[in-house]
Amino acid sequence: MNKVYLALGTNIEPREQHLESGLRGIMEHPNITVTRQSSIYQTAPVGYTNQADFLNMVIEIETSCSPLALLDYCQTLEQELGRERTIRFGPRTIDLDILLYNQENSKTERLIIPHPRMHERAFVLIPLHEIAPDIVIPEQERRVSELIKKLPGKDIKDVSIWIKNESADE
Repeated sequence: MNKVYLALGTNIEPREQHLESGLRGIMEHPNITVTRQSSIYQTAPVGYTNQADFLNMVIEIETSCSPLALLDYCQTLEQELGRERTIRFGPRTIDLDILLYNQENSKTERLIIPHPRMHERAFVLIPLHEIAPDIVIPEQERRVSELIKKLPGKDIKDVSIWIKNESADE
């Protein structure tokens, strides 16, 4: 079995429902077992900033799927859940990214492992730290706990545990 970390994110309403649908879709795959999941975090957008805040989380899975088979499944699930790729870093119903696949380094035309920008992104590192603080990120050769310390303070402040507002139509 392969140990993989996936990032899930959404910023199109209903955000919570999209996140739950993405997680459920991952859990329904016969060759994937979710072994850990982080809390849900609300995060400011990165890159294209003229959009709503995101809900993000990270999950740890065990799978017999190859990296490309897992990528294909994640992209199919994104499409089934209404993902449209119109603006780079733009709004999305669901985003499913492979962060780490075992401790492998891999670069193909379709997939780079570890995720090439994960070490720069508080919205990835903070939820990953919650479930795997001591994992070493290949190529960075640093633990997640060390990489968080290198993030700008502003980036860290833009990531907070999401507390569901029961009165909102989320």
